[in-house]
Amino acid sequence: MPSHSDHSVEARLGDAGLVAVIRPPGPDLAALLAALLVAAGIGAIEVTFRAAGAPEAIRRIRAQAPDALVGAGTVLTVEQAVSAIDAGASFIVAPGSSDRVIETVLDAGVPMIPGIATPTEVEANLARGLTTLKLFPAEVLGGTSMLRALRGPYPDARFVPTGGVGAGNLVAYLVEPNVLACGGSWLTEGLTDAAGLGAVRERATAAAALVTEARRRAAGTA
Repeated sequence: MPSHSDHSVEARLGDAGLVAVIRPPGPDLAALLAALLVAAGIGAIEVTFRAAGAPEAIRRIRAQAPDALVGAGTVLTVEQAVSAIDAGASFIVAPGSSDRVIETVLDAGVPMIPGIATPTEVEANLARGLTTLKLFPAEVLGGTSMLRALRGPYPDARFVPTGGVGAGNLVAYLVEPNVLACGGSWLTEGLTDAAGLGAVRERATAAAALVTEARRRAAGTA
């Protein structure tokens, strides 16, 4: 079962509205990037294990950007999960629902956000006590239409749609009642060195404004 810490992580993800999915070129740039994102209003960060040196990047972010909520993403194996947890990841995200990875993370008392693409996977994770799930790849699966279809039979499930989410459709996702936050990699797309941080700052500032707009719309239709 999830630990009590799940509740605070879920609340922080909901407050953030957007999780910046980053693949930093190196640990030093990861810390700079995290501080920039937090300053721009994006307080939740997912370091993907597609990046070389992801555990060290997580350590650097935790040390140098303490206000950030930092997790690990694209965690596919037990070994990666253990490495992420040892590095200090506050939550673990996977594109799928590996029983072994989920069990490892939950046994360590760390919040787990497994990926789902079907109602069967939703039910399996709800049976584990997991109610925060990653819808992936969101746009391929139908995007907001899929979320609306899942809302009826699974009213307790909250989703973090990822895959195809960008500035053009972020608000449409966030106004869906069963969306906790969205995962987005477009914020750091093309980042290879510190020279690209200015563009990231502009995207992050614009994205934070979109999150605010989505909340305003959701409040107006509540």
